Amino acid sequence: MAVRLPNALRLPLSPSSQLRFRNERRFVALRCSAEYQTLSSSDHSKLVLEVKEKLQRDFPSLATGKNGRDDEEMILWFLKDRKFSVEEAVYKLSKAIKWRQDFGVSGLSEELVKELYETRKAYVHDHLDKFGRPVLVVVGSKHLPARQDPMMNQRLCVLLLERALSKLPAGTENILGIFDLRSFGTENGDFQFLKFLIDVFYYYYPKRLGQVLFVDAPFVFQPMWQLVKPLLKSYASLVRFCDVETVRREYFTNDTVPQDFKN
Repeated sequence: MAVRLPNALRLPLSPSSQLRFRNERRFVALRCSAEYQTLSSSDHSKLVLEVKEKLQRDFPSLATGKNGRDDEEMILWFLKDRKFSVEEAVYKLSKAIKWRQDFGVSGLSEELVKELYETRKAYVHDHLDKFGRPVLVVVGSKHLPARQDPMMNQRLCVLLLERALSKLPAGTENILGIFDLRSFGTENGDFQFLKFLIDVFYYYYPKRLGQVLFVDAPFVFQPMWQLVKPLLKSYASLVRFCDVETVRREYFTNDTVPQDFKN
């Protein structure tokens, strides 16, 4: 058992010792990263089996089958997300599978969220972008938290995310999210829903979001972005502020651009 010294008994490190300590930590991180990159498919299979056995032993009540505790594809994805740490993957997977059960992901349908679905406030685009990714479009001006049921908004979000992921071509691992912020106003702001989105992508669908475009963000959006950005942590690097022309030119062809972004 490690003994933790009181602050008063800890000796400060000299500048040279601090530098050496930082370099050692950096070396360990780089070495581990290299080890992850050299893992063979056989190593992957062993780790997947280890996670599967731990989930079966420690969380027998979790669902099985597709997106369940014995779904090897899902297990491998979470292992990659957790840099092949079995303990961390088991922890995150158990939370994700339990959430899927509690949220009722498998039972989501257009009929369940019909009223919101028909507003086209969010939709999965019919075409992939130029990089072969499914596209999820959100129209910010149609999000009206004062008039729309928060739970229905969450269900619509997860339903469309599941639908976008179901369109992933072989070899493609993530999707493009486009937030159309034209005509966005203060009545469209919803910090709680944005926190839900962050949790969804970090805990339950890790690394499934390849990039996020904030299109023509107005000035009133900036205060919300400043509140949300620290919560995103490394995910903030996925965000790109751009205009409609950039969306058309860099992400789609004339035939595949979403109708909302055509001339």
